Amino acid sequence: MTENKPKAPSATNVEGEGSYTATHRYNEKLKKQIDNVDVHELAEQARKALEGKEGEELREAERRAKQGPPAQKPAAAPGRRS
Repeated sequence: MTENKPKAPSATNVEGEGSYTATHRYNEKLKKQIDNVDVHELAEQARKALEGKEGEELREAERRAKQGPPAQKPAAAPGRRS
């Protein structure tokens, strides 16, 4: 019986920030998802949602998402009051 344990990193398989393995796995799963769903039906559902009563809420969510996360104030240095 073979176990599916993650391999410990070694000098030969360290990938750094850009993981080719993760990208490959993501691309495979994305292709499988696209091959197994009716993307035209999903697009039609999205169009109807945008034109329907939730359209304004969806456009507002899109606008906020495009702005990115809200800016945060830098933390005060230890021992100093802001």
